[in-house]
Amino acid sequence: MVHSTCLAVAGAALLLGALPVHAGLYPKSSAVLQINGKNYDREIAQSNYTSIVEFYAPWCGHCKNLQPAYEKAAQSLAGLAKVAAVDCDEEANKPFCGKFGVQGFPTLKIIKPGKTPGKPIVEDYNGPRTAKGIVDSVIDKIPNLVKKVEDKNLEAFLAESNETAKAILFTDKGKTSALMKAIAIDFKGSINVAQIRNTDKEKASLALFGIDKFPTLLLLPGGKEAEGIVYDGELKKDAMVKFLSQAAAPNPDPAPLKVKTSKPKKDSKKDSKKASKEKEAFEKSSSSQASSEGKTAAASATEEVLEEEATESPKPIVEAEKPIVLPDPAPPIPILSTEAELHAECLGPRTGTCILALVPETPDELSMVAVGHLSDISHKYVQHKRTIFPFFVVPASNPGYNKIRESLNLDPAFDVIAVNGRRGWWRRIQHWEGKITKIDVTEEAIENFIDAIRLGEGAKGKLPESLTPEEAVIEDPNPGEGTKTETKEAVTETISIEEVKETEATKPEAETKSEEPKAKESVKDEL
Repeated sequence: MVHSTCLAVAGAALLLGALPVHAGLYPKSSAVLQINGKNYDREIAQSNYTSIVEFYAPWCGHCKNLQPAYEKAAQSLAGLAKVAAVDCDEEANKPFCGKFGVQGFPTLKIIKPGKTPGKPIVEDYNGPRTAKGIVDSVIDKIPNLVKKVEDKNLEAFLAESNETAKAILFTDKGKTSALMKAIAIDFKGSINVAQIRNTDKEKASLALFGIDKFPTLLLLPGGKEAEGIVYDGELKKDAMVKFLSQAAAPNPDPAPLKVKTSKPKKDSKKDSKKASKEKEAFEKSSSSQASSEGKTAAASATEEVLEEEATESPKPIVEAEKPIVLPDPAPPIPILSTEAELHAECLGPRTGTCILALVPETPDELSMVAVGHLSDISHKYVQHKRTIFPFFVVPASNPGYNKIRESLNLDPAFDVIAVNGRRGWWRRIQHWEGKITKIDVTEEAIENFIDAIRLGEGAKGKLPESLTPEEAVIEDPNPGEGTKTETKEAVTETISIEEVKETEATKPEAETKSEEPKAKESVKDEL
């Protein structure tokens, strides 16, 4: 029987476990916009900007790997497009994620304005999971409202909506930049934006406005008598928007909130049932992935054609305010107080894989933090109904503590190892400076260590026979046939016992390299 008595270390782990198990990947200070079912319509669907939205779960390893690149992409696209994220692990967001058909993490979707306001076109993003790949793909999807003007159609452009202000960029380049696309979006409906290229065909246009430097931005406030105003500042968006604002105010984004009187919905029960089914389908897919781990309207002279039919975006699920429910704190992992318990659970001839935290007599900050992470990880597996091999604390008061250290030649400081008594192997958590440091026992580092054990990856050492004694002998109940017999099991029977003890989600590690399962290379978590 394993004692559940908590040492000071376990108490600290309990305090650490009191923190939320799931925390979003992107803080409020992040350039990544946080959205949910309540603000999606206003922030994304009703916006004139193109957006990319990441549907993620905080426990997802690939989501954590994507985070730095996604943050960098958000900073690069600031003012040009929206980079947003949804935490699908939050209970209130599950119906919303289900409406988008999310079945794995991370799922990235590019959402661009459609022909009908509020009904954007939603596409899966299957490009590179790099900052550059994301930026290039999103910029390519920004609607181009900038009209390309030549000498032959300049008069028609100026005569069109004569009272409407116009802005013309004279440039050596033929391609419309993302900056000019974004400015045209800012002033959609109030300033007509055009581009004239410096070529032999456009000499008359250049002479008409006296343009001899490139690039040059010219503002025509509107009206026949209005004179053009040349912009002489830096080609930066904020400064250019401020310059153009003297002719018209930029469009607010997100759009102002509309106050509506609430009316009872006729199909509220039907919508509720539909939302419940979508949530159930999403949770099934989400839990499946969790167990396997441990996606313009206005025409312009460029003729940018959007062949896709506008797909109505999901209606946000607006739920009533609910009281905040704090998650249950992660319980402390069990402590093996005696050598007998250590052998019974982890070092016996029939025992499977165990993770052991070897804690010194006076626990330090490093050991408390690491044990806290182990508690959180174990609790996370329980919450997601995933199975994993057991984690234990082995305190210095356990006689087996010193035997393990001496036999495996470990330092007297805190350590984390994996052992398998039946197969006779052990492995230490990866460390870079000869001893365990804080960077070696972060939650991510410990999870990577556990995943490697589950997948049978990495080199293992052989357990000394002194740590795995033979099973105790018992008296033979049949007199005359010998007084004692050993209870060693046949190899085939032992394997059967191991498979029962080690869960399906965490298959036994291969003993030879040829039997090791190959980890599937994938940027996106698969179901």
